[in-house]
Amino acid sequence: MRNWIRFPAAQGTHSKQAHADFPEEGIYEREIGRSGFFGPASHLHHKHAPTGWIDWEGDLRPRAFDLNKLPRDAEQGPFSAPLILGNAHCKYRLWHCNTAMPRLARNADGDDLLFIHEGEGELFCDYGHLPVTAGDYVLIPRSTLWRLEPAKPMTMLMIEATNEAYQLPDKGMLGGQAIFDPAVLEIPQINDRFIGQQDENNWQVEVKRGNKVSVITYPFNPLDAIGWHGEVCVVKLNWRDIRPLMSHRYHLPPSAHTTFVAPRFVVCTFVPRPIESDPGALKVPFYHNNDDYDEVLFYHEGDFFSRDNIEKGMVTFHPAGFTHGPHPKAFAAGRAHKKKFTDEVAVMLDTRDALEMGDAALATENPEYVNSWKTPVKENEQ
Repeated sequence: MRNWIRFPAAQGTHSKQAHADFPEEGIYEREIGRSGFFGPASHLHHKHAPTGWIDWEGDLRPRAFDLNKLPRDAEQGPFSAPLILGNAHCKYRLWHCNTAMPRLARNADGDDLLFIHEGEGELFCDYGHLPVTAGDYVLIPRSTLWRLEPAKPMTMLMIEATNEAYQLPDKGMLGGQAIFDPAVLEIPQINDRFIGQQDENNWQVEVKRGNKVSVITYPFNPLDAIGWHGEVCVVKLNWRDIRPLMSHRYHLPPSAHTTFVAPRFVVCTFVPRPIESDPGALKVPFYHNNDDYDEVLFYHEGDFFSRDNIEKGMVTFHPAGFTHGPHPKAFAAGRAHKKKFTDEVAVMLDTRDALEMGDAALATENPEYVNSWKTPVKENEQ
């Protein structure tokens, strides 16, 4: 346990409750927090939006990548998918798979989490057969043998827990069935479809270890299990089975939407939900300094209510070190309570260690994204 210096203190004009009932002269609340949203925090009230910059120099800036611009020709396998972002503990890739994988895959570097953005198909793995479709998370434990047969061209976000394993978040006093009941998780089946794909032909396996790929050839299909038992296997979760935590009087932090955890990062899922209805409650994400984590959002579908000009298939990247929050139009709409419901679906990655951008990210970056928080200058202010 970390023994933070923690004591209640306050100065000047402030609200009694975070994210609610702001003083009119200080409606721009900014959260300064430690350890993501799990540690101690302070809330400052500003006269101007903390994102109201007019110029930015240097590499540390909010970034947006339009991954729809990446070539859609299918790579040979998942290990050839282009790196978008990464560090020693996490690899973040986008993979197009249009036809059946000619080789099996085995990642000896860590667990893989696939989020299926588009398409559908069938997964075959050590544990059996599993149909998969858009909106599914598929968690593949380290060193599992697997392959995909798409029925429709597939686009997948791949998040590797390098040298680590995924687990479920601690739901605490909410109870084990909150957010999603583990009973909704699906596992592969040893069924006729799985037995039917077993043959005595030559098969090759690509094994990734230390980011290098070796190829092993077998004179038979190594996915030849006839049964299994135990606690380690591939699991599937669709975002539609996630029931988000909600509060009509208080805007919950992103950590409330955590879906999977690894030792140095978390994966959260934003799904449709009612917007806070209490007159004094904040109705959009709050401005915050998430100074211990880099934040990445992949936009899957819907209307992304806190961002302008963001479409599905795009990624935003907000490194630690500066304040970020809703765009000006979204903040104004939240104040007016124009929307009663958000229908966005997005996957968030928060990493404790700084992420480096891959060539694929740089090739698809929108350099004007940093200017999207600017507000028009009124004539009498020019």
